[in-house]
Amino acid sequence: MTRKPITRLFAVLILLFTVAVLAACDGKDSATGDAKKRTTVTETPTPDGTDTTVPTTEPSEKSPSSKNTNETVFTTRDLDQNPDLNGATELTVSDGETVSVTKDGTYHITGSATDCTIRVEAGDKAKVQLVLDGVTITNKDFPAIYVVSADKCLITSFNKNDLSVSGTFRADGETNTDAVIFSRDDIVLNGTGSLSVTSAKGNGVSCKDDLKVTGGTYTFNTALDSLEANDSISICDGTFSVTTQKDGMHCENEDDNTLGNIYISGGTFTINAKSDAIQGTTDVVLDGGTFDLKGREGIEGTCITINDGTITINATDDGINAAKKSTAHGTPVITINGGTLTVTVGQGDTDAIDSNGDLYVNGGTITITSTVSSFDYEGKAEYNGGTIIINGQQVDSIPKSMMGGPGGGFPGQGRQGNGGDGPRRPDGSEGGKGSFGGWGNRSEDDNGAPDFSEGFNGKWPSITDESDPDGPRFNGSSGSELPSE
Repeated sequence: MTRKPITRLFAVLILLFTVAVLAACDGKDSATGDAKKRTTVTETPTPDGTDTTVPTTEPSEKSPSSKNTNETVFTTRDLDQNPDLNGATELTVSDGETVSVTKDGTYHITGSATDCTIRVEAGDKAKVQLVLDGVTITNKDFPAIYVVSADKCLITSFNKNDLSVSGTFRADGETNTDAVIFSRDDIVLNGTGSLSVTSAKGNGVSCKDDLKVTGGTYTFNTALDSLEANDSISICDGTFSVTTQKDGMHCENEDDNTLGNIYISGGTFTINAKSDAIQGTTDVVLDGGTFDLKGREGIEGTCITINDGTITINATDDGINAAKKSTAHGTPVITINGGTLTVTVGQGDTDAIDSNGDLYVNGGTITITSTVSSFDYEGKAEYNGGTIIINGQQVDSIPKSMMGGPGGGFPGQGRQGNGGDGPRRPDGSEGGKGSFGGWGNRSEDDNGAPDFSEGFNGKWPSITDESDPDGPRFNGSSGSELPSE
């Protein structure tokens, strides 16, 4: 497909990279630790609706205001929830028909239909706005809205709208359509109404470019990703109720792993995901919003920055995970500058906050409930401000998960095994409060490896008091013999 000018693509990318992520990834002054000022290129709407680029200098604060950031990500038209319908083209959906939109303009669409597609094929310079006003479309195997070509397509919801596809999607030539709303170019979702999207076999919304949401009420029930985009997902408002058998939001470009950015500055999100609630490839930045996230993982990306918001995560694996998914940054990093973050993770090999690189806590309130590990990081960790509460106790440092140590990774007065006092955690506290209590006395063998045989009286520990509400305890004087060297 024909791509838009390179300056427009870089406008969005550079913006997302400099919102606050660079302060943590590679933008700290070596002497002061403060984020350096950077000159970037940002998109600014013009009266005629075309896009221009102007240089702007981002402030050096770690948490730039969402208002300023929104003005550079979203155009005035993106943010207008009530478009003027004077002069709009009137369209009505019909059973078995394709409603074709072939030129720039605003289209007011009404009606109910089965096996009907609104097809936008207006050219790479066209700006198209589809105003859905009480539209219901039920299809078997093809998108309800299919954007083949446009510079940008706005999908604006008035009143109540319902789009669904009940079966497996069929291809359009060489294009494998896989979503109820499928777009090969930029799309914007907004409006004062509601939009329900049901996809029994595929995605809800799939955008092969940049996806934005600036308003509206959305309900997703999907077999695959509910909101999916190649290059970026940007949201500043809206109410979202998501149930998915895969990811709630997924942003990934298989051809360029430096893309795949997610930026959210507002909105209300309730996401129940079989896999990840929010997954980006490169940068995931939260500047605000209210989040109730349930899934295997809550938030995943290479560089994750939380500046503000009320975020509740219940995860069966890691609550927040920074993994090496992108080559845009040398080191994965999690940076928490503000907001209220509550993370609960299940048992097993889980971490509430897990960075495969560095970790910075500069502000906010973090409350963690974990029976295994609260924090895990492979690089460095800095605690510069904010409040951290782990299993009901406030701490004054970032503990590190002790691999193989029950209760490892968070401090607290753990229940000790009969073998003796457990090893102190990195913050100096004793034991690990968790379902397995503390280890016995710790010594080191000649190779520097931990040797717990003294605490276990020369035997592997047996577990007693399994019915204890605080978890089972080790008994170092019983159990099988330790192996001989």
